Amino acid sequence: MIKGLKFAGICTRDQNKAVEFWTKKVGFRVMTDQPFGPQRWIELGIGNSGTFIVLFTPEGQEDRIGTFFHGSFLCDDVEATYKQMSAKGVEFSSPPKKESWGTSAIFKDPDGNTFVMSSG
Repeated sequence: MIKGLKFAGICTRDQNKAVEFWTKKVGFRVMTDQPFGPQRWIELGIGNSGTFIVLFTPEGQEDRIGTFFHGSFLCDDVEATYKQMSAKGVEFSSPPKKESWGTSAIFKDPDGNTFVMSSG
C-alpha cells in the first residue's frame, strides 16, 4: 500500500542558486546533497514533514523549468509567511487571497517556477 509522498521534484537550471533560494529565502534545509551523474541529488526537508523536495532535472525534462508546480505548500499563516518571504526578496504574483476554503499566495523561484502556498 502507498503510505505517502516521499518527495516531489523541482526542475532547475542552476542547483546552487536553487539551494540558496529554498534554504535562505524559504527556510527549507538540505538533507542530502551528493553527486548524481552530471548533476547532484539534492533533497530538502520541509519543517517537520516527511515529504522532501528534490532539486533535480531529469534528462530530457529541461522544458519543465519555469512551469507551474502541481501541488501546494501548506502554511499555518499564509499572510505571515508571505510577509517573511517577501522581506527576503521572494517574488509573489499578488498578495495573499482569502477564499472560502482558506488563504493562498503564489510565488516564483529564480527559475520562474510558480508555486502555491495555502492554508486550510
